[in-house]
Amino acid sequence: MVGGKTGNVLEDLIKDAGGCAVMDGGLATQLEFHGASFDDSLWSAVCLIKESDLIQRVHLEYLEAGADIIVTSSYQATLPGFLSRGLSQEEAESLLTKSVKLASEARDKFWNLLQGETKQHYNRALVAASIGSYGAYLADGSEYSGNYGTNVTLDKLKDFHRRRLQVLLQAGPDLLAFETIPNKIETHALVELLDEESVSIPSWICFSSVDGENAPSGESFEGLLETANKSSRVTAVGINCAPPHFVANLIKRFKNLTSKAIVVYPNNGETWDGIAKRWLPSKCSADEDFEALATIWRKAGADIIGGCCRTTPSTIRTICKALKKN
Repeated sequence: MVGGKTGNVLEDLIKDAGGCAVMDGGLATQLEFHGASFDDSLWSAVCLIKESDLIQRVHLEYLEAGADIIVTSSYQATLPGFLSRGLSQEEAESLLTKSVKLASEARDKFWNLLQGETKQHYNRALVAASIGSYGAYLADGSEYSGNYGTNVTLDKLKDFHRRRLQVLLQAGPDLLAFETIPNKIETHALVELLDEESVSIPSWICFSSVDGENAPSGESFEGLLETANKSSRVTAVGINCAPPHFVANLIKRFKNLTSKAIVVYPNNGETWDGIAKRWLPSKCSADEDFEALATIWRKAGADIIGGCCRTTPSTIRTICKALKKN
């Protein structure tokens, strides 16, 4: 334990982890490894309907690897998406609740099984409720372009996110993780929504980048972070699902633009083709590369480090090796 408790569970976890916490890696990647199929607009959220036991299995694998934070399977779990599959509103909301329950139960099961000295090597993990961008719901790759069209307004984005946010909050996660946010208008919508719903648990907002310089929309991160900085309800900001070779420079830029904690969880460097719905080979990083990378990112100022698409429990174990040597 470093210092006293702050009352913010995310800030406290970072301190308990020695200044840099580790989060989990790619959920869908590991689900596919266990045989799940995602030929579906719901992507990994389809497992909430038919293979929820696999979701909990993957959560446990990341906890065993050393993750201090696990992220729920709700990234692409939206109410409109479930309704389009013929589910009722009640059924759709119950699946969102289920995503938090599965993660929380896995966390509690793992923690209760730890004994003696072994327990000293772990922190009791936090559960982050994943809230993917509007572009993730569209499933057309627009979370990597930020191009939502002229008909998507601030109010439309708030309305899209509101009920999902409410249901996830009622399920009792430790924090909220807004992921792959590609533009300023959605950042603005989320900041306003957190205030309107009087959210009391910590949140982070993570952006992606396709050029290593700007948000996917082409807007500068200065503008997006200026918006996020206005909210005391946003505890951390960062980068997810961008290539690893972008991360170090982006951490340094973010450190100059915000006093909030910085979270980074890149993919392994492959590129997602949103039209063909497949990963394209690119400048990839192997698991062993993440040991050196995690050390560099921590020195650059990252407070939370993990992995996104195409990373696995092996990746997270490697990151833990670098960050938890003591």
